[in-house]
Amino acid sequence: MVQIHRRTFLQGVGVTAAVGVLGAPSLALGAAKKVVIVGGGTGGATAAQYLRRYDPTIEVTLIDTSKEYYTCYFSNLVIAGLRDLKSIRQTHEGLSKRGVKIVHDMVTAIDGGAKQVVTASGQKFPFDRCIVAPGIDLVYGAVEGYTAELEEKIPHAWKAGSQTDLLAKQIKEMKPGGVVVMIAPPNPYRCPPGPYERACMIAHYLKQNKPGSKVVIIDPKDKFSKQGLFTAAWKKHYDGIVEWLGSDKVGTKFAIDPTTLTVKTQAGEIKADVLNVIPPQRAGKVAQASNLVDDKGWCPVNPATFESTLVPGVHVIGDAAIAGAMPKSGYAANSQGKVCAMAVALLLNGKQPVQPAYTNTCYSFITPDQAVSVAAIYELKEGKIVEKVGGLTPADASDEVLRREGQYAESWYRNIVVDCFG
Repeated sequence: MVQIHRRTFLQGVGVTAAVGVLGAPSLALGAAKKVVIVGGGTGGATAAQYLRRYDPTIEVTLIDTSKEYYTCYFSNLVIAGLRDLKSIRQTHEGLSKRGVKIVHDMVTAIDGGAKQVVTASGQKFPFDRCIVAPGIDLVYGAVEGYTAELEEKIPHAWKAGSQTDLLAKQIKEMKPGGVVVMIAPPNPYRCPPGPYERACMIAHYLKQNKPGSKVVIIDPKDKFSKQGLFTAAWKKHYDGIVEWLGSDKVGTKFAIDPTTLTVKTQAGEIKADVLNVIPPQRAGKVAQASNLVDDKGWCPVNPATFESTLVPGVHVIGDAAIAGAMPKSGYAANSQGKVCAMAVALLLNGKQPVQPAYTNTCYSFITPDQAVSVAAIYELKEGKIVEKVGGLTPADASDEVLRREGQYAESWYRNIVVDCFG
């Protein structure tokens, strides 16, 4: 991998090479062009904000069930007691000030043929183009014994909010000497380094507050994102507290007993005091209901525009999309939102989309003030999104460098939420 320095990662990296392509601003003739965005998380909010920037004449409506959104990124710090939940809470007020129409309702259907979005309250929203950012749906039955009804007892905390608070509360109330057991998901899933950052943050809390306790990761994979960096951190900071059991030890299929909080693996049973099950994932329910998914449960798209290859005129971004080498991360969703917004604005103005560029960086905290990161720039090559250049925190990074990474992570969070939500 060609190394790039994270301090200069974003310098010169635009959404596309198309600065000024639309003019200043584009003046549409006749009725306003309509774009309806389904989903107001990182990807959907970014697309809404940048559509208004690229072409203020486009009428943008964003529909989401909730009036507030909790970012999954930085939620592991809430679990560790290093932040409170309100610090990761975002609203759509900034988008509204930018001229985006905000509707709080549940979308029940996206009709590509009729070009309209239908909601549970019976409202119908016509569109010229629709952008869908549905996030993920959890495949509960994949871990035998784990159901949606159990999540209030056995949290997944993979959708931030009340689940985040619940897992934090359970760990806080656990007796000293207890065991937190995490079941990690198979690929692909939202935020590849997320379970292992979570293990670091839980381990930090246990080390400070629950002597003799440990966290055990049961993993159906034989390797994971930033593995060398995480395992080094576990040895240095949490020796004897974090135990990772990969597929070679525990297999790939697990079952739980919700009464005893016992996990059954091919190596035997593991008893938990707190059990955190992160199930396999697929595209969000609205994507499934709207025939936007393939037989594996994810949304195939044209990577140049993120237009669905199954439903013309509908674009899919974020965790739900099949986006080549890009991971399912918050920053990837932000980047895809910008690329998609530019493509939609150009298409609605009778112009062809330009060659896109995509970016991603993922910070993971290993201690309260130290982090590691991976960053990459992607390009469209032969119809696929491929990595052009990338970088990873060096394995021999000093504590000073790791603390600087932690400072970069804090700055990154402050900037990305403004970039997405205004």
